[in-house]
Amino acid sequence: MGMTLRLIKSFAVAVFTFFFVSVAGVANAQGHEEAAGHEAAPKKEGFNAKEVIFGHVLNAHEFHFLDITHEDGTKHPVSIPLPVILYSPQRGFTTFMSSRFEHGHKAFEGYKILTDESIEELKLDPKVYFPQQIVAVNEAGEIDATVKVYDVSLTRNVVQMLLSLFIFVWMMLKIAARYKRKEGVTSAPNGAQGLLEPVITFVRDEVAKPNLGNAYEKYLPYLLTVFFFILINNIFGLIPGSANVTGNIAFTMVMGVISFFVIMFSSNAHFWGHIFNPPGVPLGVKFILVPVEFLGIFIKPVALIIRLFANMVAGHIIIICLISLIFIFAQLNPAVGWGVSPVSVAFTIFIYFIEVLVAFIQAFIFAMLTAVFIGQAREGGHDHDAHGEVAAAH
Repeated sequence: MGMTLRLIKSFAVAVFTFFFVSVAGVANAQGHEEAAGHEAAPKKEGFNAKEVIFGHVLNAHEFHFLDITHEDGTKHPVSIPLPVILYSPQRGFTTFMSSRFEHGHKAFEGYKILTDESIEELKLDPKVYFPQQIVAVNEAGEIDATVKVYDVSLTRNVVQMLLSLFIFVWMMLKIAARYKRKEGVTSAPNGAQGLLEPVITFVRDEVAKPNLGNAYEKYLPYLLTVFFFILINNIFGLIPGSANVTGNIAFTMVMGVISFFVIMFSSNAHFWGHIFNPPGVPLGVKFILVPVEFLGIFIKPVALIIRLFANMVAGHIIIICLISLIFIFAQLNPAVGWGVSPVSVAFTIFIYFIEVLVAFIQAFIFAMLTAVFIGQAREGGHDHDAHGEVAAAH
């Protein structure tokens, strides 16, 4: 063990020594060129890690895969454009494909899509304007703030979510049809039926039954829908060039709000009695405890929203950062970039497999916590159901 640690330390020292010597060599060479009076070569546009990271995490009006750089330095993006649907009270409805914007270089039909470069060039307020935002422009190409624009376009998050929904519904209807034909009932299930049946059984036995008791059948369809819909979107988000739907706060917010309403409609008088009049608590403490318990009603769905959003965004950012290290170091010195590549790729593959596991875990946690919160809202209902069954048996 001691020998292994010494070898690791020696390797780390060698790598960092090589890195700093290479960087120092580049800086020294540049210094000699400037001292000799040589004209500096035109500065090439370097790798923008921020643009790459946020370009993947944030929503967009196209599916962007890569950029092809030509010899003259121009870039040709390879992407799939999506429909742009805009409404303005002053101009009415306007529809066209996002390719008309030519990736932010041109305006079309009096509208322009903002990019990081255009926001910096026009010195726009980043608190008001953001990349991929579509704004109205006048004939001179300047932003016309008097024209209100409502963007209801089919962005990549929307398109991918609809695709996930279609696959989910198709898959479940196909499996349901097989059960109607008695396939996999008297014999072992196979294919997609055999793959999903253990997962459905797991959600039923480990999520629904322990938290919802005798009412688990009532909520099982919703819990299964939540679990599989989040899982499919998580898996799709790991495909290069796809959208990170579950890493969008709007998506997780809608899921959390739906769960909130399910929880509220499942509550009973016993639950609200514990919120506004906790039993066995001194009167003075109730003035502190009641507001806390009441706020807890809204904190629970917020926890669902933030947990899913933060975990999915963090994993994607880590993967892109590890890949970006190759290009960042290559800008300093090509040899350093090649040296870092194996380590960066190895860590990326490792984190990628971790993200596959996280995709399942986050879907499970969202469904589990939803079941727990519903069970808490039905507090007292389990005992009532159990007593009813005992009375019926006697």
